[in-house]
Parts: sequence; structure tokens; C-alpha cells
Amino acid sequence: MTDAASDHRGLTDTFASRRYFQKFEAITTHLGRVAAVMETEGSLSREDVKILARYVRGIAYTFKALSMKYLLVGRDTGKFFGSLSIDATESGFPTFQELLVMANDAQQAGAHLENMPSVEALKDQMVGQIISEQAIPTRLQFALSQRLYYEELLRGHLFWARMDPRIDWVEGFSGRRKYRVHWAVYDSQINLPTIYVLELDDTGRVALPKDERRWPEVQRHLMAQSLGALKLLTIAKGFDESFDDLHPKRLRRFHIGPMYSHAFTRQTGPIRDVLAEAKSPPGEDWTLAWTAETLESERVTEERAGWFSTVEREVFALDPFSGRGIDTGATETTRAIILPQRPFQVLAEKNPPGFASVRKFVVSPGGRVLSY
Repeated sequence: MTDAASDHRGLTDTFASRRYFQKFEAITTHLGRVAAVMETEGSLSREDVKILARYVRGIAYTFKALSMKYLLVGRDTGKFFGSLSIDATESGFPTFQELLVMANDAQQAGAHLENMPSVEALKDQMVGQIISEQAIPTRLQFALSQRLYYEELLRGHLFWARMDPRIDWVEGFSGRRKYRVHWAVYDSQINLPTIYVLELDDTGRVALPKDERRWPEVQRHLMAQSLGALKLLTIAKGFDESFDDLHPKRLRRFHIGPMYSHAFTRQTGPIRDVLAEAKSPPGEDWTLAWTAETLESERVTEERAGWFSTVEREVFALDPFSGRGIDTGATETTRAIILPQRPFQVLAEKNPPGFASVRKFVVSPGGRVLSY
């Protein structure tokens, strides 16, 4: 058994660190365009795209904050502050620990900013040092980068280690109401952002969002079950059996990543060979995987509850075509990759086994997304 920490890599070089953040700035922009293409094709609804866009923006803001925190990495700042730790083997994303530290920093961001000079004051001091001492004001640059980091944390809307469930009404006012619940986690086992969307019927007397007993219980239950190792079937059945008047009709899980890059990661398999052969210039040396799992209710059965009453229970549809439905615990699993043109050309030429059924979203230098 390998030590997970041995798969983590610190980006201690200034230019490597900045290239890494620039790469993810581009990738998160492309993700929004890919979602728009999927909406046009009909594989995502407008509501799906809105939910995914919310979390993708959060990922982008998280990377922006971390880029400020580590802006001066590798430079003599007079203070040791470490370097960004990424999971170079499994995900290509920052490690779970980075998000925990960031959440702790966010709790204290206001106190830090109270004791720091303003952005304008720091810039004035930097100009003064350049003119009077004819030296690069590295320590002042570091102080400014930390101020910008804390300001970014205070703005909020970042992707945190846990993003508790939110609920949107879909239709119905009494008797049976339909809701869409969404939440997200940064999976600590694989260091990847994971987004969940649950569509359910509510037959309770009090509307779920206003129910002071059920809604907190639902939130706790869903967060406790948000583990990548759990099958959707396990999560949905557990929910169905725990809440007699809530009926899960459709559960989806979106895995954002892994990110593969010949310059930054050490993943194995065909994509590594494709990126090595492509010899892409900086900014185009990457591929991002995107996996969507869907579980849908096929029909409803009735089960006795006590002497005189019955409750609805869902029977979920498992993938009838793959022959692996029981193993995947899903009705459908869709795999896609997003990549620039040069790696795609190499991938098309090599045509490795297992990639025929993978959707390819190819990004042009101008940002246009083509679907294959």
C-alpha cells in the first residue's frame, strides 16, 4: 500500500506555479463552454448548467485565491510559507489539505486584513523602495499577495471542502411537491471536486425547505453519504429508506477531473502517452476528464408501514446495456474528456482502446469548443 503523501508534489518553482494556475484558469473557462455545448445537444438541461456553473465558478475562485497565496513561492520573502501541494498521481488538483487550510484562513481573514496595510499603501511603499534603494521589493510584493489572498477569501463563493445542500422548488404546492437539491464536496480520497444533484418528490405535510425537522436531517444525511466510493444506488436507497415522505427520482454525480499534464502530473495510461507525444506548448499541455453518473427511478412499489399504512419505495433502473449495471450502481455513466487541439490530434491517430465511447470536447486556441 502506497503512502498518499508520497503522491503529493509541492510546486516550489515560481514559474511552474504560475503556469499551473494559468492552466487551470483556462480550464475552468473551458468548462463553462463545454456545459453550454452539452445544453445545446440536450444532454444537460438549463437548470443543470446553472447548477454546474455555480460550482465551476467556485473552483475558479478557489484557484484564484490560491494563486494569490502562492504568488511569490520560490522567492526570498523573509518568511517561509510553503508551496502549493498538488496530487500529482491521482487527480492533478490541489490536495484536500489545501482546501482545509484555506477554509481556516477564511475564518480569520477579517482579523488579518485589519492588521495589514491597504493595497494602495503597499504599492506606494513598493514604488518608494524601487526608487530609493533600486531593489526589487520582494517582501512588500509578498505582503500585497497575502492581502489579495485574504480579500479573495472574504469575497466568498469559493469551492470549499464541503458545500452543504441547497434546495430549489420545481413544481407543485400541496400533496406532492417536486424539488431539486444540489451540493458538492472536495473528495478527500481522490482530491477532486464532486457535484451532486438530486431530484425528489415531497409528500410531507410541511414543504421540505420550511420543515425545521426534516430539512436539517436531509442535509446531514446527504453530506454523510457524499463519498466517491459509494455507489449512487447505495446513496439513493439509503435516502429512500430513511425518509418515508421523500422520494428520490433522479440522482446524479459529476466528477470534475482528473487533470492530466505532462509537465505537472505522473498519471499512467494512454493519456500520459498522448500528452508526451503531442509535445504541446505551455498552456496546451493538458487533458481534463469529466464523468457524469445518473441513477433514475424506474417505478414505485408500496411497502407496509405499521398496521394500517403503506409507504412508497423507489425501484431504480440499472444500466441494461453495459452488463455492469450492478457493479456501477447507476442507470448510466457518461465519460468525457476536454483537451486542446494538438493532444486531440495525437489521440485520434493513436486511437487507444477504451476511448471510442468517451466524448471528446476539443478546445481551439480561440476558445471555441467542438464535440466529437
